[in-house]
Amino acid sequence: MNKKYFCRKKEDTPLIKQYNDIKSKYPGTILLFQVGDFYEIFGKDAIICSNILNIVLTKRLNNINLAGFPCHSLNTHLPKIVNSGFRVAICNQLEISQKKEKNIIKRGIVEIITPGVTINESIIKTKENNFLISIYIEYKRIGVSMLDISTGEFFTTEDYKNNLLQYIKHFNPSEILIQKKEKEFFYKLLKNKYYTFLIEDWIFDYLFSYEKLTSHFKTNSLKGFGINDLKLGIISSGVILYYLHDNHHFKIKHISNIHRINKEEYIWIDDYTFKNLEIFKPFNKEGISLLDVLDNTSTTMGSRLLKNWILFPSLKISIIEKRHKIIEELCYDNTLRNFIKENLKKICDIERITAKIAMEKISPREIYTLHRTILLTEEIKNNIISKKIKNNITLIAKSILDCKYISEKIVNIIQENPPFQIEKGKGNVIKSGISKDLDEIRALYFSQKEHLEKLCYTEKSNTKISNLKIGYNNIFGYYFEIKKREENKVPNYWIRKQSLSNSNKIRYVTETLKNYELKILNAEQKIFSMEKEIFHKLIQYLIKNIKELQINSKIFAELDVLCTFSFIALENNYTKPEMNNSGKISILDGRHPVIEKKFISKSSYIPNDVFLDKKSQQIIIITGPNMSGKSAVLRQTAIIILMAHVGCFIPAKSAKIGLVDKIFSRIGAYDNISIGESTFMVEMNETANILNNITEKSFIILDEVGRGTSTNDGVSISKAIIEFLHKHKFRPLTLFATHYHELKEISFSLKRVKNFQVYVKKINDDIIFMYKLILGNNKNSFGINVAKMAGIPMEIIYRAKEILKILEKNEKNHYEDEYIFFLKKLIFYLKKIEKISYSLTNINKIN
Repeated sequence: MNKKYFCRKKEDTPLIKQYNDIKSKYPGTILLFQVGDFYEIFGKDAIICSNILNIVLTKRLNNINLAGFPCHSLNTHLPKIVNSGFRVAICNQLEISQKKEKNIIKRGIVEIITPGVTINESIIKTKENNFLISIYIEYKRIGVSMLDISTGEFFTTEDYKNNLLQYIKHFNPSEILIQKKEKEFFYKLLKNKYYTFLIEDWIFDYLFSYEKLTSHFKTNSLKGFGINDLKLGIISSGVILYYLHDNHHFKIKHISNIHRINKEEYIWIDDYTFKNLEIFKPFNKEGISLLDVLDNTSTTMGSRLLKNWILFPSLKISIIEKRHKIIEELCYDNTLRNFIKENLKKICDIERITAKIAMEKISPREIYTLHRTILLTEEIKNNIISKKIKNNITLIAKSILDCKYISEKIVNIIQENPPFQIEKGKGNVIKSGISKDLDEIRALYFSQKEHLEKLCYTEKSNTKISNLKIGYNNIFGYYFEIKKREENKVPNYWIRKQSLSNSNKIRYVTETLKNYELKILNAEQKIFSMEKEIFHKLIQYLIKNIKELQINSKIFAELDVLCTFSFIALENNYTKPEMNNSGKISILDGRHPVIEKKFISKSSYIPNDVFLDKKSQQIIIITGPNMSGKSAVLRQTAIIILMAHVGCFIPAKSAKIGLVDKIFSRIGAYDNISIGESTFMVEMNETANILNNITEKSFIILDEVGRGTSTNDGVSISKAIIEFLHKHKFRPLTLFATHYHELKEISFSLKRVKNFQVYVKKINDDIIFMYKLILGNNKNSFGINVAKMAGIPMEIIYRAKEILKILEKNEKNHYEDEYIFFLKKLIFYLKKIEKISYSLTNINKIN
């Protein structure tokens, strides 16, 4: 136990003793300790929070550091602490404070907040999942499980250990649970880039985890989820549920399913390729990514689903074609498409609303928003069905579950536009007519003025005291006040409380007045308690219907993405690709979806054709100078293939795309100085990853491989790689861009390798980039011309031309000398062969 977190001093007060006892059970957390209406923070925690929250740090008795903030400010301060990388334990008072009681108030932990286990909207990103990952390692295999508690999405899978980092980078978790014994391995692998939490090794147990999962899902086995054979996946999944319970998250009924990730059903794209193709993030801050182009979704649910579709493009033609058909239907019906788009903008994040309901952290305002959302979803459903068209969109609409009864329940209980929280004495959350007792107590509380005026009028009439008034102070509460000269009119049942000598007034109370005061004082708490109880019952009702809401949230997220794809297709002139199992890639007039966005006129972008197959044109070598568009052709081809598998239309005139199960790329040059890797080492690592993981349906783009070393080495490595890919049994389809013109000769000896060039037109001493891919090899690099275009001083340009002529002449002389030397050698060996042949002929004659 690490004692530095505690604040033990001589003769600790009962409060500090209680604090230390609770703190000892939750080491490594910031403990927010409720004292009345404040959360107080002690010791080292106080110093940390004072710096993070910019709040005052003071000293308590026994010189203990102390900081704090009002309980109502929790949602403001909590995100700042968690986002600073700390776990937070919230310790609340579990009983009402009685001022006369000397015993310490009972307190306990109600929740532990960590980066991966939170639904706080100030901590998590609305358009992104907030995944908690659990990893179990057993020899060379791993079990990996991912949970987003804010949506209820739960995934698991098994794989080889060397693929672990790809899962982590794909899901980008906020928190990772790891075995204690593997902490050194994870330290080297993750390099402090992720928030991790160590779990005791004994918890990673198969039977323990299996029981955890079946108990949570209330099933006898896990066969129904299709994960019964995933022993390592079951272990990692069970650890997630253990972690939730250990952090006091027991209300998690929205986690109602667990999905198996089958690699065979998705394209596997490594992190290098996502980065090289700028799928999620551009290289430059001013740039845009493919996600920026595609994400025109109307809902945060749709935005998250779109990213997941891009992360895991489908390999099932039936799924891809269904998406394509729906996009096509929406493209043809402008009225329906616009109606769906506009109404989706008005609906709330049903996924995260259901999570809040299950965890009982939903506000009245959010529940009322859910009511409005259900009405809108019903309107969308009815509008689609009313068209009476038998198509895929109608089938989607018919699959939307009827949730009007949920909406009616909400609107019958909750007042219109309620506040975010139930407040003491406000009584503005629950509708009138729901509870007779609540209505009566409200009537009493909100009619104080009228009731007191009536009581005052009655007493005036009975006593004939004309100047009688009712007043209030914190000492006596309500009282009657008269002038001294009227004292003889006071009835016997009045009780004298105070004489005011300076104002010549006397104050009295009566049993009736004190009883009414008691009712008023209790009314505020009663209204609060009764509204909370009714609200709690409503939440319990909604929890029973969470499944229907979750199903609808998935449907509307999917409808949002497909509607977005149809808008993008029309706006950018995208077309529907033809998907097949041919193993061929045929793209006519393909364009880069991001680059073309930079052109003012869409017709200014020069499209290109690409054809690849395993029989005649497996590998294309593309030559051309810098800035000519080689990399753009490579990237746009990979992106078009990716978009087609996601189910999106593509930037091309037409395309026939054979299913691709892996997309690999090696583009760009950069040093990884932090781990001592040079540009060339990074390049070779990425290339090795590609060559060692080729499959029958792989698609590869390689750009300038070997440029991180000498020309001879680079040419040698590039040639060897092309030969390797050509003779490989899987014959992966490959685009290979290079400056090495020496590689053009490979096509003479390797029949499935073809030379293409990005055409450059030379006029006198100037060049014009045509950005067009044509058959043949570019003989010139045009490096000096490009330098001239870039603004290099002409003095340098002239000198470079002189040096180039000398080099070309020397190179020519070198090749001539080499040729003569080769001929002499050849003649020498031919003469030797002739002599040996002559001798053998004579020997045969003698025999």
